[in-house]
Amino acid sequence: MTVTLITCIIAVVAAAAVAAVISFLGGVAHRKKIAEYTIGSAEQEAKRIVSDAIKTAEAKKKEAILEGKDEIHRQRTESERELNERRKEIQRQERRIQQKEETLDKKTESLEAKDEILNNKLKHAEERLGEAEALKKSQFEMLERISGFTKDQAKDYLLNNLENELTHEKAVKLMEFDQQTREESEKTAREIISTAIQRCAADHVAEATISVVPLPNDEMKGRIIGREGRNIRAIETMTGVDLIIDDTPEAITLSCFEPVRREVARIALEHLIADGRIHPARIEETIEKARREVDATIKQEGEHAVIEAGVNGVHPELVKLLGRLRYRTSYGQNVLNHSLEVAYLAGMMASELGLDPTVARRAGLLHDIGKALDHEIEGSHVDIGVDMARKYKESDAVVHAIQAHHGDVEAKTIVACLVQAADAISAARPGARRENLENYIKRLEKLEAVASSFDGVDRSYAIQAGREIRIMVKPESVGDDKMVLLARDICKKIESDLEYPGQIKVTIIRESRAIEYAK
Repeated sequence: MTVTLITCIIAVVAAAAVAAVISFLGGVAHRKKIAEYTIGSAEQEAKRIVSDAIKTAEAKKKEAILEGKDEIHRQRTESERELNERRKEIQRQERRIQQKEETLDKKTESLEAKDEILNNKLKHAEERLGEAEALKKSQFEMLERISGFTKDQAKDYLLNNLENELTHEKAVKLMEFDQQTREESEKTAREIISTAIQRCAADHVAEATISVVPLPNDEMKGRIIGREGRNIRAIETMTGVDLIIDDTPEAITLSCFEPVRREVARIALEHLIADGRIHPARIEETIEKARREVDATIKQEGEHAVIEAGVNGVHPELVKLLGRLRYRTSYGQNVLNHSLEVAYLAGMMASELGLDPTVARRAGLLHDIGKALDHEIEGSHVDIGVDMARKYKESDAVVHAIQAHHGDVEAKTIVACLVQAADAISAARPGARRENLENYIKRLEKLEAVASSFDGVDRSYAIQAGREIRIMVKPESVGDDKMVLLARDICKKIESDLEYPGQIKVTIIRESRAIEYAK
């Protein structure tokens, strides 16, 4: 039973295996058949695609050939057209060249003919020149016999006559030109002066070492003096100012070389007079108040000067020193106004030269800063100004300009040269400074000496405070024609040798006198 079952199972397995093998072989055969069919279809499709591509390529090839032929035909046509134009242009150029050659040939022939004519004329002219030289020689000999002069003597005689005529003509022309210049320059002078006044409206009024305080009445003098002079002593002790009370009606004079102390005393005295309470305690209080007012004014003046000059970043202590210059004068010229004027001039000159005007204005404003302390510190105002500028960190250019503005050291920068020039201009303009008597007399003596140094001058007198020089000439030495020339030469000599404010009028007087004595 068991053997039979095992046999049956083996048979079933064998049958299943046979069936599986048969099914596998059948599937392989079926797939092979399908693959062969697919390959055949692909080959047919590939052949079709290749055939279509060959047809398309042939069509495009024909189109490209046709386009190429058209392009070749077009380019050939354009080339032929350009070539024809070039041929025509060359032909035109050839015709022009041929015409020019013909013209040049004609001109050459004409020049040759003219050259021959000129040669003939030159030969004829040389012959005529020889005849003229011989005639001239014979005429000179005849003139020498008739006149009794040799050639050189006649030349000297003619030159002397010509010189006299030219001197007269030159004098007449100079007089005419001078008159014309005077007539035309009046309007221009007015415009220049008005423009200068507008651009540089500086204060020409100078302060001295005294101030005058007006009084409401003469009784106030006694109250200011006080019992046994205690009030006036208190004022003089606390301010360092001398009070001069004399017979001047309704006025008291304050005298002090230091202008700030004098200003403090003036303000305090005006407050005391207005208040009416005058005693030592009140005097001390009023002076302290006046001192604070002056300090505030000094600061305001310094700040105003810095703003007016267009300078920024100045140390506050330098601003205060600038304010002190408001009460400082030099030869009668207010130093703060002078410093502002130098700053303006230096800045304008720097702008005209194409330079930065800021440094020039700064150096011009601070160039006399030492004058604010020269009453308190020993040394020149230049040295004091240099020390102050270095102390408050001013630039080297500004320090050097301060140091060189009076020529103590050589000016090595353009800014220093501009400050030097601006300082000289501001100080030398008419009315800027007062001249002491000794310098004034020396200037007039030099003016008279310059005028008297010319030949033919008899006497010379400087009049109108040196603004005019009158010159008496010898009539036998100086004629009327030479007076104009002499006046011009004297003016040039004065301009080159002297330094003076404004202008000097030169007047020459020629007077002929005949004197006889009846005996």
